[in-house]
Amino acid sequence: MATKLKNLSETNLNKSNVFKKWHIALVVADWNPSITYTMRDAAIAFLKEKGIKNGNIHVHSVPGTFELPLGAQYLAANTKIDAVITIGCVIQGETRHFDFICEACANGITEVGLKHNKPIIFGVLTTNTIEQAQDRAGGKHGNKGIEAAETALKMLLLRENVC
Repeated sequence: MATKLKNLSETNLNKSNVFKKWHIALVVADWNPSITYTMRDAAIAFLKEKGIKNGNIHVHSVPGTFELPLGAQYLAANTKIDAVITIGCVIQGETRHFDFICEACANGITEVGLKHNKPIIFGVLTTNTIEQAQDRAGGKHGNKGIEAAETALKMLLLRENVC
């Protein structure tokens, strides 16, 4: 397993004045809130630490992970929003429901990004157990919310440099 002994949330991204102008939206699933809210809070703290103004961080919620793509699409349609970070958590259960939710969410988020030509970041945990989710939401493997926020800023830097 690639994450066995790693904190994946270590970053080398420096604070930048260019970040001040960007508006970042987060759409957060209310399902598994002990996980998703921890990821949300870490993403917001990271964005502020890197120079995003508090008023340029827009946070919205949806009922569950399945609803993240449509929530992201609503936000991406707003021309003021530069990037959207989706945050959710799906934990394997006894049925194939997990597979359907994960696949629909991943495909939907990808489609939204391509449709709107802006970064729509996949900050969704798809784990086998609650313990694995906790390990990735502030536990021994870091916080996926931080990784998603970093990805959003790096993708906006790429856009800035090539477009």
